[in-house]
Amino acid sequence: MTLILDPRLTPARADLAASHLRGQVEARAFADPEPGFVVAPSAALRREPRPDAPLDTEALRGEAVQVYERFEGWAWVQLALDGYVGYLPDTALRAQAPAPTHRVSALRTFVYPGRSMKLPPLEALSIGARVAVTGAVDEFLVLADGGHVIAAHLAPLDSAEPDFVAVAERFLHVPYLWGGKTSLGLDCSGLTQLALASAGIAAPRDTDLQEAALGRALDVDESLAGLQRGDLVFWKGHVGIMTDAETLLHATAYTMTVMREPLRVARDRIAAKSFGAITSIRRIG
Repeated sequence: MTLILDPRLTPARADLAASHLRGQVEARAFADPEPGFVVAPSAALRREPRPDAPLDTEALRGEAVQVYERFEGWAWVQLALDGYVGYLPDTALRAQAPAPTHRVSALRTFVYPGRSMKLPPLEALSIGARVAVTGAVDEFLVLADGGHVIAAHLAPLDSAEPDFVAVAERFLHVPYLWGGKTSLGLDCSGLTQLALASAGIAAPRDTDLQEAALGRALDVDESLAGLQRGDLVFWKGHVGIMTDAETLLHATAYTMTVMREPLRVARDRIAAKSFGAITSIRRIG
């Protein structure tokens, strides 16, 4: 019997695979992972080790990864948070980093070299990025690397937002970006994953995986009655979040933004022009 493994989540190539897959996959060599941590504000995880390769997702500051190979400026990795496999720029990683204590809770925040917002910022971090806080001064929290972030823009790592839909709504009008997962641009499943993560709910990266893993399916007829805030609406290759009984929020290539519209309008347009019929509507919790 052949074991079928999802290539998105399986660190295996014809020439190299993870040691724990020995006996499950064929490869010319096997390797144990080395730990790594994302130190760039965000890093593109690509399908192949070249800068023009398709963007599958993005890893954010503070994410842990398992590194299976480094070569020519690239690292072949598996992300710890959602298991996605691909290639990151090696310069975005460090072998060791202070353990994160906080996450960015604002849509985007700046890191300053000192305790003044008038100083030229060092970088910007997107919601969901993880940082190590070592102290506080005035209205800032001080990071392990010496950077300063407005305290109101960070939340303890173990805290959870009470309403993941409210987090998703902060992205309204943010540009659509296939594979994106930051406040500069993101796709439909990235929006869902980020919003759920802020509420302490782990979610896979892609729509088909999310549909299989999240919540329970609702028995909804063509009237689309009985929906509520937080329900997830799935098509084959697309997902949106209900903000109330009738309104869908989603990152869509239709407007190339995160937009809000009546679900019935979205359903009819999507059925006619892109992803076909709704495949399921699922309720979290």
